[in-house]
Amino acid sequence: LLRRELPNKAKISGGEMSTSRSPKDPSCTVDLGAQYISAAPYYARIHMNYVNMHTVYHHSGAEVLYERHVTHIHQKDTGWEVCHKGGAPDRFDIVVVTMPVPQILQLQGDVESLIGENQRRMLEAVSYSSRYALGLFYKADTQIDIPWAAKYVSSNPCIRFIAIDDKKRNLGQSLKNCGPAVMVHTSVPFGIQHLEEEKDAVQPNILEELEKVMPGLPQPDSIKCQKWRYSQVTGSVADCPGQMTLHSTASAGVCVWGGGGGGGGGGFTHSNFYGYIESALKGFEVLKSSL
Repeated sequence: LLRRELPNKAKISGGEMSTSRSPKDPSCTVDLGAQYISAAPYYARIHMNYVNMHTVYHHSGAEVLYERHVTHIHQKDTGWEVCHKGGAPDRFDIVVVTMPVPQILQLQGDVESLIGENQRRMLEAVSYSSRYALGLFYKADTQIDIPWAAKYVSSNPCIRFIAIDDKKRNLGQSLKNCGPAVMVHTSVPFGIQHLEEEKDAVQPNILEELEKVMPGLPQPDSIKCQKWRYSQVTGSVADCPGQMTLHSTASAGVCVWGGGGGGGGGGFTHSNFYGYIESALKGFEVLKSSL
């Protein structure tokens, strides 16, 4: 294996499992995407240690290329040519695509004609929920007098889930030099209703509804608004195969959809961490059998 590259459309790694930092205090963090909370002591013990996405990338030995937006995939001789915005194409023997299924269907090049009619129908049937998330970052001396670490809200049309991030992480005294952070997830209906609006226009509406749910919340030092267009998979590819092999021959390499990733792997299994792992393992089996 001579070269491995991970082109990433985003500026940071992790996708919906990435951690956001306050622009004024990098030590103040909040998880705006996936939330892992276990209500069972057994799972709390066995899931106590985990590895974040950036660490996985770091130890993979692959070169991670940020802000690399893939647009075309062409079949070339014994491999694949991958094109991206604003740069020269790259050549690979194997391509694994882990982007959300609707974005897979937007890819151009030979992949458009290689997708079979039945495969396209299955991909077009995949559905996602959408929502917004707010991260509220506070100064070091701020006190948030809330008895709970996380709360599901059913009485508000906009706000659905709130987490006091430092309490959720059980940071305790380690927060002496940085402030707390609050994460807010909106409801799916609210997210869908405002999906095509600019984040700056939606943010005041969320803050207004948050004030109704948590009156008297301190004024944050900074705010980050995140739009999750592909928040969670609500309908995956039929029979949850974990991956979909677009093309595999001895003369033209392998091109696989799925194989891990949040919106990508979840579209072929189910939208949680275990679904992503299952998808990655299925994709690995296909690649291993082709070598």
